[in-house]
Amino acid sequence: MDLNKFTIKQAQEKLEAGEITSVDLTRACLERIGAIDDRIKACLTVCENEAICAAKEADLRRKNGEIGALLGIPYLAKDNIMTRGVRTTASSKILENYIAPYDATIIKKLKSAGAVLLGKTNLDEFAHGASTENSAFGPSHNPWDLSRVPGGSSGGSAAAVAADMCLFALGTDTGGSIRCPASFCGISGCKPTYGLASRFGLIAMTSSTDVPGPLTKTVEDAEIVLRVIAGVDGNDATTVDAHRDRSRPVHAADVQTTMTGKKIGIPKEYFGEGLEAGVKKLVMEAVEYYKKQGAEIIDVSLPHSKYGVGVYYIITPSELSSNLARHDGIRYGFSDNSGNDLLSIYKNSRGKGFGPEAKRRIMLGTYALSAGYFDAYYLKAQRVRTIIKNELDQVLEKVDCIITPTSPHVAFKIGEQSNDPLKMYLEDVYVTGASLAGLPAMSIPVGFDNGLPVGMQLIGKRFAEDTLFAMGRAYQDGTDFHKRRAEIL
Repeated sequence: MDLNKFTIKQAQEKLEAGEITSVDLTRACLERIGAIDDRIKACLTVCENEAICAAKEADLRRKNGEIGALLGIPYLAKDNIMTRGVRTTASSKILENYIAPYDATIIKKLKSAGAVLLGKTNLDEFAHGASTENSAFGPSHNPWDLSRVPGGSSGGSAAAVAADMCLFALGTDTGGSIRCPASFCGISGCKPTYGLASRFGLIAMTSSTDVPGPLTKTVEDAEIVLRVIAGVDGNDATTVDAHRDRSRPVHAADVQTTMTGKKIGIPKEYFGEGLEAGVKKLVMEAVEYYKKQGAEIIDVSLPHSKYGVGVYYIITPSELSSNLARHDGIRYGFSDNSGNDLLSIYKNSRGKGFGPEAKRRIMLGTYALSAGYFDAYYLKAQRVRTIIKNELDQVLEKVDCIITPTSPHVAFKIGEQSNDPLKMYLEDVYVTGASLAGLPAMSIPVGFDNGLPVGMQLIGKRFAEDTLFAMGRAYQDGTDFHKRRAEIL
């Protein structure tokens, strides 16, 4: 029995029945990492001894009568999430040997729940990218085809889940960084509503769109994880008590998954030029599935969505250029003090510590925020962002969710687009809108095009994760795409 192949739900049942232990689960995952990660390259750090100790503690807690949704469940965390005493690099040379002095709030919550941290996963440097090729430590590989990217920036986390190295993984999503790799790797990935889960302890990229979320084998598992990590945090003023809201997030277990009476919006702008025929076919087949289950399919329009990428790539570099200013070679991380003055230390440390994409975005952001250009670029982008947000909100008043492709195509070859930054930025064409608006969105697998996974994106109302989970589970109850796993040779 390959314990590492279990879903969280399956593992829970075995643990509660006493048929397996958390130590058994953890060892199975660690053995899987040891057997295949030299080819996948999903992990940057593996905490073997610490994981076994945490698993033993979880087993003791269970023996003493404790129960819990994630008690004893092994997971991996994206390496831009702070983990006390464990190397946290953001896949950058400038933090190559940085040991985090505290846990991110979501890590604290998982520790309290008894989840077992196996290690840290690869990403695009500081989450700047859509392929995990921008990592200072080399790219991760897609388990379905090792010559292809796993998506990004949470590519290491997605590849690890798809390759059964863990039962779930944590990622972060700024403009598609959970949903894109979930699509490319054939798993479920949930970007929660902005403010539902704390950003405290995340190495900041774009503060106004960053959110942590789960990458899992099923929609049901994503719900289980989000229940644990969601909630108000005194260290993050952007978090809210969603339970005071009229909707009830992350409680899809109480929601009927019947589609009768549900209204699904299909935006024409997401199904036009640039979308590969095979991807469109599979997404529309999924829409037809919902229709047969009783959902009403409604054509909608989001005319300003075409500006999403342009807006995102003004706001994102602007915010990250400010956030990355703290990495100066003085306080922590890599430092080159070979110069004769303070300016030389700054230049040498940042010049050698940051990779090409980080430098490119710092320069773009600094330019957009500079005197004489702030109004023309950043302020105008924020105004268009508001239009995009309002447009999505208005459509979602008429429908329960919006369905789109997650990506216009399947995973591409490693190196195929790395010399074309503009083409890489356009990877985010279908996913930036929900991020700019702060809406919950989820990618689930809907089939395979030439043997590679295709994902469908569901976008919901603010704090209506329950609706997305119910709709995702309804689809997975009647299909088996989420059960298929790559055979890694």
